[in-house]
Amino acid sequence: MKKVNKISIRTARAEDIEALARLATQLGYSFTAEQIQDRFDRLHARPEEDVVIIAEVGDQVVGWVHAHTYSLLVDAPEVEIGGLVVDESTRGQGIGKQLMKAAESWARKQGYSSIYLRSNTIRTQAHEFYKQIGYEIIKSQYAFRKNLE
Repeated sequence: MKKVNKISIRTARAEDIEALARLATQLGYSFTAEQIQDRFDRLHARPEEDVVIIAEVGDQVVGWVHAHTYSLLVDAPEVEIGGLVVDESTRGQGIGKQLMKAAESWARKQGYSSIYLRSNTIRTQAHEFYKQIGYEIIKSQYAFRKNLE
């Protein structure tokens, strides 16, 4: 593990796309650079609904969190974490906690009082992390998808 000193937190910019993609692959996600660029542009165009926040050490992006508004007919509106990743070489040093605090702060500024997140059942270390920072398991569920193409 690479020891980090000063961590900076800021909103992601277009020049961070390559780093965002590199980090996402560490969690096993697969995509093209064009897909990431298109998705980031769409999210970045809606700052009241979506935010991507990054953590930097020096000029190196070492983590990011995506938070977005989430509204259902049967539940109160809230913010959902769309993704959180910290570089493998810097995990366990408080970066994820700082990113989540930044997402929580953004949610409060948007007028929301809760954050929802989903975590794959195989990510047991992530589950422990979320519990340590105050998140509670509220249910277990299956996720379904049907491709329409």
